[in-house]
Amino acid sequence: MKKLLLVTMLLALVIVVPIPTMADVNISIGIPLPPAIVFHGPIEVVVIPDTYIYDVYAVPDIEVDIFFCRGWWWRPWEGRWYRSRYHDRGWVYYQYVPDFYYDIDSSWRGFYRDRHWRGHRWDYRRIPHHQLERNWRSWNSSRYWQRERKWNVEKYQPLPPQKQQEMRRQRQHEYAGRPDVRRHEQWRKEQQRKPQIQQPRQQQRQRQREVQQPGQQQQQKKREVQQRRQQQSQPQEKAEGRGR
Repeated sequence: MKKLLLVTMLLALVIVVPIPTMADVNISIGIPLPPAIVFHGPIEVVVIPDTYIYDVYAVPDIEVDIFFCRGWWWRPWEGRWYRSRYHDRGWVYYQYVPDFYYDIDSSWRGFYRDRHWRGHRWDYRRIPHHQLERNWRSWNSSRYWQRERKWNVEKYQPLPPQKQQEMRRQRQHEYAGRPDVRRHEQWRKEQQRKPQIQQPRQQQRQRQREVQQPGQQQQQKKREVQQRRQQQSQPQEKAEGRGR
């Protein structure tokens, strides 16, 4: 009865634990998490101009970069990327560079401090956290900040599509050349090579098992014959015992 109860509990745990959660744990094995950031009150964000594909918001009041895009909070650290549903906890390693990142001007903090975006006055709006959570979907789907607010940049003129692509490629090249990013990329390549190194060993073990298999089959047949003989002899021994 106890064994049956234990098996039932284990099956319940397997059903309850979602597969994506288990996968996130596997991906994050051996990868350190970024240090915690203490926020002393509700945060505010600003929307970054010229983020054409998706609206990207940044937390301007801290020294480290934390972005919000499409319901996720994003954080780069030591050449790696992490994301969470919360801005202050629950960070999980993300093995790619988020696609919106190359749309962000690396000088956005200077523009924020000077209240100018590439020579034009930037009357940015500080958005409270609760307003962001409530409105980001509708703002993104309607492209509210770009079409209606013009990113709050005076006399704003959007970049031509060709210029946008050139800047994306330039930022991608600059990001890939950073020392911390190169170290992490090297680590990723080493992790990808490990299964390929182990594969020949696994194939060799499989061949050894195949070579040994005929002999093992013969031994298994002998054991089965002996078991049948023992089973046949047991009824005779019981009958002789009752005759005595």
